[in-house]
Amino acid sequence: MKQSVLLILCSVLLIQCKKTIEAKAQNAIMQAMTNGQWAITSFTSNGTDITSNFTGFSFQYFSNYTVEAIRNGSVNDTGTWMGDVNTMSITANFSNAINPILLLNGTWTVTDNSWTYVKATMTVGNEVRTLRLDKQ
Repeated sequence: MKQSVLLILCSVLLIQCKKTIEAKAQNAIMQAMTNGQWAITSFTSNGTDITSNFTGFSFQYFSNYTVEAIRNGSVNDTGTWMGDVNTMSITANFSNAINPILLLNGTWTVTDNSWTYVKATMTVGNEVRTLRLDKQ
């Protein structure tokens, strides 16, 4: 009986520890993304460099999971974003966007990151997109 109680207690503690760790990781993502503006410094579509299409744009992420695409100092589009530490992904949705911002919509798999940059890929049909965001 004592072993069963101990096993249950240990299981509950492990679950709580896992949830705490996940919450701290999610908070770290939020802090990194919402602290400052970001710029796309590399964007390819099936290996073709189209980074210049994003010239003049910066992105401001907010803790309410909205994001602004700012072009030359003015808000060009507003969308939503979500970061998922478990799947190492970031989802973006600019509902009324046109190109090039429309190319950002979808779920991106993070392939490399730090506090100041994010590299990610997304496949849409047969198209493979890659991007790099750098904190400005």
